[in-house]
Amino acid sequence: RQRQMEVTTLNTGNTIPLVGLGTWKSAPGDVKQAVLHAVRSGYRHLDCAPVYGNEKEIGEALQELFSEGVVKREDLFITSKVFNNMHQDRVATSYANTLKDLQIEYLDLLLIHWPIMFKDETIPQPMRNSDGTPNAAIVASFEFVDTWKQMEQLYADKKVKAIGVSNFEIAQLEELLASATVTPAANQIELHPFLPQPDLLKYCQDKGIIVCAYSPLGSADSFIGKKEGSPSLLGNEVVAKIAEEVSRSPAQVLLRWGIQKGVVVLPKSATEAHIKANVQVYDFLLSPSHIAALEAQPTFRYGLGWMPGHYLP
Repeated sequence: RQRQMEVTTLNTGNTIPLVGLGTWKSAPGDVKQAVLHAVRSGYRHLDCAPVYGNEKEIGEALQELFSEGVVKREDLFITSKVFNNMHQDRVATSYANTLKDLQIEYLDLLLIHWPIMFKDETIPQPMRNSDGTPNAAIVASFEFVDTWKQMEQLYADKKVKAIGVSNFEIAQLEELLASATVTPAANQIELHPFLPQPDLLKYCQDKGIIVCAYSPLGSADSFIGKKEGSPSLLGNEVVAKIAEEVSRSPAQVLLRWGIQKGVVVLPKSATEAHIKANVQVYDFLLSPSHIAALEAQPTFRYGLGWMPGHYLP
């Protein structure tokens, strides 16, 4: 059973669980088990996206959970996204494809995955070169205002319970809000003690936009995370010291940091023991000095952008 402190409230009035299972980089074959473990361990929030390439398998897991009576659809909060190649008049198609793959009737939250549109629906492969730069054959531009209008239409038609954005910085939120009739319910961004983004976090909170943190434990398996010399958040000495002081794991400390910031955290794991531990973060507190120590470290971003001027030089 969900205790009240385990959720926060969106600007729509609906609640969103503070911990969700991230499914980015969960390999086919792993993600079904991860979802089954998570929901059976008490998770009620799943974060998905078509570009992760695993929504069909998540749909199979959901069917199994529903048919076995573990949960009903209305017990779960399910998020997915509209990727860069499905902006503007492709939004409704993207949404329909996600519902079909997940085998559900509606989403609790649909996000614009990036404030960036690819001109063509078919994405040149590979999407990124071996040095992490986007494939030069991809024609990309900042575009989200027309796409947001399509998102607003889905919301007005009551096809989706909430709409939001992801990877939006203050400049893009300002531009979006200037013409929006619906304020985004959420902005999903990379957020952790190496990248606390205080200005963006405050901006969102002032506007009533819930911040959801992806890579809340860092991202050791991302392109940048794998590079030699990239810092490890889970292996960080400051994190380890605090974990010892509060008798918790480093992962639990990092997730608790986010929760105390008023942020929804989306840890990804395919390991049953980690999945269980990642949701056991409601019964301890970090002190103000713990939080200050966590944030006093050099800034580091694990994620890659698509366009110059947006996470790219």
